[in-house]
Amino acid sequence: MASRLNPYLTFTGEARQAMEFYEQVFGGTLTLNTYGAFNQDVGPDFADKVMHGMLETPAGFTLMGADTPPGMPQPAEHRYSISLSGDDEAELRGYWEQLSAGGTVSVPLDKQMWGDVFGMCTDRFGVPWMVNIAG
Repeated sequence: MASRLNPYLTFTGEARQAMEFYEQVFGGTLTLNTYGAFNQDVGPDFADKVMHGMLETPAGFTLMGADTPPGMPQPAEHRYSISLSGDDEAELRGYWEQLSAGGTVSVPLDKQMWGDVFGMCTDRFGVPWMVNIAG
């Protein structure tokens, strides 16, 4: 297998909901492993939380995520964006519509000065996304 770069998202208890949402957006196969399934001593309230989640999509995307366990530093404000780009306008607009629904749009998906259609949003889980459709 070749090396690949995968975004890994850290959540504070909502990893399952977020990863299931991304599965609806992108399709593919979602695997969720909980702390309880691996007998991690995190307390009964955290046993069902996600220790490791991985979504592998038909488009070749891999997105990973987990809940931060008790006793570990909670994630700081997001210092990243996840960028989706390509030339399949229908596919990318579909992702945009789903990701921006219930979230916040900071740059509307529109034609930009460099000729591409581009937009920025933060989804309902607080994850920032950029979508660029080649012109």
